[in-house]
Amino acid sequence: MNDLAVRDVPDPEMRNEQDIVVKVRKTVTCGSDLHLIGGYIPFMSRGDVLGHEFVGEVVEVGAQVRKHRVGDRVVVSSFVSCGRCWFCSQELYSLCDNGNTNPAITESMWGFAPGGCFGYSHAMGGFAGSHAEYIRVPFGDVGAFTIPDEVDDLRALFASDSAATGWMGADLGGVKPGDVVAVWGAGAVGQMAARASVLLGAERVLIIDRYDNRLDQAAKFAGAEPLNYVRDDVGAALLEATGGRGPDVCIEAVGMEAHRPGPQHAYDQVKQQLRLQTDRPSAVRDAIYQARKGGSVFVLGVYAGFVDKFPLGAMMNKGLTVRGAQMHGQRYIPMLLDRMARGELVTEHLATHVMPLDRGVEGYRMFKDKEDGCVRAVFEP
Repeated sequence: MNDLAVRDVPDPEMRNEQDIVVKVRKTVTCGSDLHLIGGYIPFMSRGDVLGHEFVGEVVEVGAQVRKHRVGDRVVVSSFVSCGRCWFCSQELYSLCDNGNTNPAITESMWGFAPGGCFGYSHAMGGFAGSHAEYIRVPFGDVGAFTIPDEVDDLRALFASDSAATGWMGADLGGVKPGDVVAVWGAGAVGQMAARASVLLGAERVLIIDRYDNRLDQAAKFAGAEPLNYVRDDVGAALLEATGGRGPDVCIEAVGMEAHRPGPQHAYDQVKQQLRLQTDRPSAVRDAIYQARKGGSVFVLGVYAGFVDKFPLGAMMNKGLTVRGAQMHGQRYIPMLLDRMARGELVTEHLATHVMPLDRGVEGYRMFKDKEDGCVRAVFEP
């Protein structure tokens, strides 16, 4: 946290005729930002602007922009996608071939480069983030969406990433009517995955965390059954909920800094700090072990590279389908805005702390330390 600061930066400038410039109205912290701050995601530079989840007002449009005009109130997908490449045509927007301006970095790490992401290191394009007064949005007609009048800024804000990510986990995880779903992590993304599972017809949704305030939110706003893994026997509860089979779909919404009680956590943490592994995969391990035979596991949490003791044998011998992705926001945001307008999906409860941007360092500290029950800190430039 010592490297965080609020400073003046140059105003963004249009770079091509498909750009729009947005005046940021609200922007929010995200757990994946903490991976950047903690040094677990490389390729950050001093002076980089964080933030990838935001709403704002269009103040400038390029000559080729057709869907937006100055004054539009928009929510923007956190991933930068061209809308024209093969992957975009398959609605795999976070895998866009043209959104990442530094593809060689991630090609060397992962074999191929995903798309770009606002405020998420030079490995993901080096785009300036949304924790600023203004932001340039490439491919404005593809990534920005006009917000319905019935949806206020605070609700629409989470369509930018958290709600889209959570919905993707339930959708691509294969949740269907009658399923029992288990979600690891009751932060914003986990709560949205739980709510999506309910709306997709799951019979029961159980959500696992150690913070009671987040579990209470998940029960009240998502309709999920809370399990506190510090007090509850999660494995026994999941077996009881499923007649001994295990959940049909397990959704991991924790990521590379996962916590768990016991010596395994200390082992994972030491290996991560010594850079002998890049990620702590305890939540993924649990999801694989707890999923029913022939079930599905979807990994929503952010991971950077390599993990130790991945239960490959359990995955193969149980016949599991394991998937993961960064979120394909452009695929889901219009539908999410419609559901928000109808009141089916509420998100404003996630914004437990709203403050001016000049208190950004304080907001991130509260968010990281879960101070005062902070679930997400929202900044208003």
